[in-house]
Amino acid sequence: MQTRTLGTTGPQTSALGLGCMGMSALYGDTDRTESIATIHAALEAGVTLLDTGDFYGMGHNELLISEALRGVPAATREKALTSVKFGALRTVEGAFSGYDGRPEAVKNFAAYSLQRLGTDHIDIYRIARLDPAVPIEETVGAIAELVEAGHVRHIGLSEVGADSLRRAAAVAPISDLQIEYSLISRGIEDEILPTARELGIGITAYGVLARGLISGHWQRGRALTANDFRGMSPRFQGENLDRNLDLVDALRKIAEQKGVSVAQTSIAWVLSRGEDIVPLVGARRRDRLAEALGAVEITLDADDLAAIERAVPAGAAAGDRYPAEQMAHLDSER
Repeated sequence: MQTRTLGTTGPQTSALGLGCMGMSALYGDTDRTESIATIHAALEAGVTLLDTGDFYGMGHNELLISEALRGVPAATREKALTSVKFGALRTVEGAFSGYDGRPEAVKNFAAYSLQRLGTDHIDIYRIARLDPAVPIEETVGAIAELVEAGHVRHIGLSEVGADSLRRAAAVAPISDLQIEYSLISRGIEDEILPTARELGIGITAYGVLARGLISGHWQRGRALTANDFRGMSPRFQGENLDRNLDLVDALRKIAEQKGVSVAQTSIAWVLSRGEDIVPLVGARRRDRLAEALGAVEITLDADDLAAIERAVPAGAAAGDRYPAEQMAHLDSER
């Protein structure tokens, strides 16, 4: 497995990370046994970065990762890095009700995550969305105190804009910004990515397959269960879905010419955007993981990249990446 370093102050990690959210929530029914087997397969393949959130399945995801890590050799376990998001407030019914970035809340969230993960430290800790009622300096300052105390190793951010990046970096070293980045979500290229590079902040890119939309596996007319949030995602709706799948069909032709899959082409494109970018793949099954890992071996030359750009130009996606009420929480979109 190739490695990359998250920014100038962050850890060295595998070139691909494993996003574990879908193993607990938001993408329909889950399979605990297969999820743990997939985490084990990722670790055996050299994947070291496991990304989670304390609100994924109300703590279920952290407990799942803890269980998986207990089932591997100590040497493998020691190489694993946990990247944890916090701050999302949930109701008993599972709805989201805001974000809490107060310093006392930051430390409270961390205490519970450490307990669920069964570890004495979190490798990268970040608030999932900025709390509009709390200055980012206070939230980052609280994480910095956790770093000082040895409970956290590195400070990350999630879905923040260029101004917030600068404000946060003025408080403490920031290892990476976790943000959606894919062939059909390229908004960071204008201002956020250049600012991150100026500040020496790496990128952990989630949604590299746009939640399966540009994986090459999504079928028109696919029925979604009530617990799959893609049923509310604008890009999966009506004419938007048809237009987006037309883009996938164009991408498929390029992938077939190279003898690789659409998913591998999509992931390889994100990998090609810079050594400071680590894509997170949200594989929930071992076969999907194996496919994703194959992207690391793919080289896209100038002709390939030009062809991909013609097939899926920037701004070509139909529909926003979240419903309107969730878009409103994205500092990165302001």
